[in-house]
Amino acid sequence: MTQYGMRIALTGSMEEVKARVVEALKAQGFGVLTEIDIQKTLKQKIDVDFKPYLILGACNPRLAYKALSTDESIGLLLPCNVVLTQEGDRVEVSILDPEVMFSVVEPETKKALAGLPQEAKSRLQAALAALKSQN
Repeated sequence: MTQYGMRIALTGSMEEVKARVVEALKAQGFGVLTEIDIQKTLKQKIDVDFKPYLILGACNPRLAYKALSTDESIGLLLPCNVVLTQEGDRVEVSILDPEVMFSVVEPETKKALAGLPQEAKSRLQAALAALKSQN
């Protein structure tokens, strides 16, 4: 994948994989706040057929609170996007790298939040590892 994300491919239907992803995120302290069905939206809005593609907005409340308490404009970077795309009989799960996401914040905010993006990344990597071990 690109340098701004982490990914794995899992066997199963989109719905099965989505349920597993939600549980793996939950085990790492993340909840899913939003779900955008790109396939459905593109069909409804511009009558375009697109492959199954979901964007889940994942949030770890403790980490989000710490970040927002330091700099409220961090809300522009939240929640963490988790993308599920159907690729044949597999579903690709991609997660935005929090370290890359936080690379755009002001230097004083980076200093105040030292370790937070790394903790978020570590938790998200653990969720991906748990999903991979179930595959």
